[in-house]
Amino acid sequence: MPIYEYACRDCGHRFEYLTLATSPRAECPACRNHDLEQLISLSAVSSEASRQTHLARAHKKAAAVHNEKQHEDHKRLHQHYD
Repeated sequence: MPIYEYACRDCGHRFEYLTLATSPRAECPACRNHDLEQLISLSAVSSEASRQTHLARAHKKAAAVHNEKQHEDHKRLHQHYD
């Protein structure tokens, strides 16, 4: 299911269109014109290494938030009993 990028030759509007087997012909959502230019898109590549890097970064951020919350809870307890 590729996503294509188009530019309308009539109004210049740029948009993306998901192409399914049952999809109608692409048309400009701004002016409903079918005279479109298919643009060259950048592709996104994901590898196991990049997924692991993103996951490790997310875990590190979550741990920092968790530690900050624990620290604030601890400070609140000290303030409560002082």
